[in-house]
Amino acid sequence: MEWVIRFAVGGLVVAGFSAIGDMVKPKSFAGLFGGAPSVALATLVLTVNKHGPTYVQMEARSMIAGAVAFFAYAFVVSWLMMRNRLETYVVTSVTMVVWFGVAFGLWAAWLR
Repeated sequence: MEWVIRFAVGGLVVAGFSAIGDMVKPKSFAGLFGGAPSVALATLVLTVNKHGPTYVQMEARSMIAGAVAFFAYAFVVSWLMMRNRLETYVVTSVTMVVWFGVAFGLWAAWLR
């Protein structure tokens, strides 16, 4: 039964965020609103029923730290790709250090 609820909640939330994404300009942002936020919200809703609000608070903080780390990674990748003529796979592979550095730094400073 939990799987049915998970798929139903996930589907409804994905549809809602996709509708928001269709209203945003430029359309390249539509993917941001279609995937990650809806999955995160569905996970948090189901987790609060199973583990309680304290556990969900910790999970939500971890999700925020991961999003901040990904933003830092995406910013550095975008900056390097726009400034230099480098291969995409090289830039995205090498800058993974930024993502992990920010994520583990936030974990050490905020989540531990």
